[in-house]
Amino acid sequence: MLLIFFLLPILFLFLIFLLLLSTFRSMAQAGLVLVNIPLALIGGIMALWASGEYLSVPATIGFITLLGVAVLNGVVLVTTFNQLVAEGVPIEEVVRDGAARRLRPVLMTAASTALGLSPLLVASGPGAELQRPLAIVVTGGLVSATALTLILLPILYRWLSLRGCREATP
Repeated sequence: MLLIFFLLPILFLFLIFLLLLSTFRSMAQAGLVLVNIPLALIGGIMALWASGEYLSVPATIGFITLLGVAVLNGVVLVTTFNQLVAEGVPIEEVVRDGAARRLRPVLMTAASTALGLSPLLVASGPGAELQRPLAIVVTGGLVSATALTLILLPILYRWLSLRGCREATP
């Protein structure tokens, strides 16, 4: 049973990688989007630790939600970068302009999710003990994932592009 507990997340990450690979037609870019997963986990774990909450089923559901948003933000950025590359824009402008173009959508996704969960963070009524860990994980993870995605992903995209990795055309 414990073996299944550890193998299922690896299987699902592999399936997500295959979907990203079919989308971008580049292992480097699919891996680049998957870099968002540890960035999101860092914030979620730190938020749980700082709040004194424990890893529970609602917190685990929060991690699943958080990973979905983090991967989506990565796909949005890499797709924009690929579109700019296909237009013939130099790589320096691709990462600068692409990150600037997608700043608002990425921030709005994170902000709307965090604001929507803010009542759960301060709830004290019946069921709050179930809702609070989910909200803590998602909110804390969104802070780190959004910040690191907007900073680290363009840097890594530029680095991979300069190393000669194949860019996929949209």
